[in-house]
Amino acid sequence: MTAPPGTPPPLAGGRDGADALRPLLGTVLEALRTGARERGGPLPAGGPEAVTARVRAALGDVLPDRGTGDHEALRTLVHTLAAGAADPADPLCAAHLHCPPLAVAAAADLAAAALNPSLDSWDQAPAASAVEALLTRALAAEFHPAAARPDALVTTGGTEANQLALLLARERHGPALTVLHGANAHHSVPRAAWLLGLPPARSIPTPTGTLHPADLADALATTTGPVLVTATAGTTDAGLVDPLPEIARLCDRHGRAELHVDAAYGGLLALSPRHRHRVAGLGRAHSVTVDLHKLGWQPVAAGLLTVPDTALLAPLAHQADYLNATDDTDAGLPDLLGRSLRTTRRPDALKIAVTLRSLGRDGLVRLIDHTCALAHALARRLDAHPGFEVHAPPTISTVLFRPAHADDEQLAALRRTLLHQGRAVLGRARADGRLWLKATLLNPRTTPGDLDTLVALLEGSTHR
Repeated sequence: MTAPPGTPPPLAGGRDGADALRPLLGTVLEALRTGARERGGPLPAGGPEAVTARVRAALGDVLPDRGTGDHEALRTLVHTLAAGAADPADPLCAAHLHCPPLAVAAAADLAAAALNPSLDSWDQAPAASAVEALLTRALAAEFHPAAARPDALVTTGGTEANQLALLLARERHGPALTVLHGANAHHSVPRAAWLLGLPPARSIPTPTGTLHPADLADALATTTGPVLVTATAGTTDAGLVDPLPEIARLCDRHGRAELHVDAAYGGLLALSPRHRHRVAGLGRAHSVTVDLHKLGWQPVAAGLLTVPDTALLAPLAHQADYLNATDDTDAGLPDLLGRSLRTTRRPDALKIAVTLRSLGRDGLVRLIDHTCALAHALARRLDAHPGFEVHAPPTISTVLFRPAHADDEQLAALRRTLLHQGRAVLGRARADGRLWLKATLLNPRTTPGDLDTLVALLEGSTHR
């Protein structure tokens, strides 16, 4: 419903907010449906130029003199967005660590958007701040089970969490802190060292894809002063996990080395009895990065930085009188500024809390185990096929493979052709000096039949 001239448009919150949203939701849902049908596959056909042209035609004047009304604006632009999306809910959209969010999580995110709490002061987010505090401490205990006071910060993802981990280590040990990481580490680690004014991070070669303890020992032996070792539990290229127990022992033996684990991809394996052995040693880290918008099926953004003791977060304490005046804090109002470097923050904890309550531990573990099993099933199918070569059995849910008789240039061209045609979204990764196609399976509704469809599509494409 469009407001009469001179009347302010309806708001999403307040006593009447739900009534104002209800008819708009119908328009949005229908536009999502028609857009997906128009797209017809995992992404739009035609490549960047064709997609941009369609968006430009739909958008028209970005700031028109006269508005078109709520329903038309939603219908046109949501339809255009859906028709032009790379949809991770399509089984053939399997390139990146980009999960299809659960419907219950997206619905919870709508409630958060409608109420619009900001977690920079209690008086802007009374209930949301309590949800976040309870959720973060409970999840931190999963990754630091032996700790007395585990805690976690909600972040926008692995990049922010890794930056915070390096910042906290710098504040503990000073600006001469040396950051050691494997060449397999996420690019955000050396970038965070640069951003924080630390000495350039030192990369240790990982020719086998993971950080070898002997190579780390050599690097530690030639490093003076405090050190932060960054290990990886789930590399972006192949989903590999560094040998965390051995790395933790080396850090302990060194005496001045602390351990941070970037487990953005693999951290939630710790919940699965079948797979938690792969991330054994997480609890020995001084900090752990975890993303729930990967193996947690949350809408972006949903990241965590966990620590074994809440005192480790003390360097983030900050005072701004209009948000956390000392007398307010003394009177019992929670101080939220030390929970992030951001000021305005969405209540991303809500969608996570709703999901965990809805699924329970068993339900979430079933999704994790299923996607890992799908990756093994795809690897077996490809390995048994004479037309394909598999790099190695998957560690988590990523499969690296390539057509048996294609060179790197042909493989790259094949991937781009599938993208341009809108037929499949596959990633690319380099390993052992060669280029590989990458399938990252994060869709819990993918079936063995979908895997057969993907293999058949690749068979046909490689024969062209």
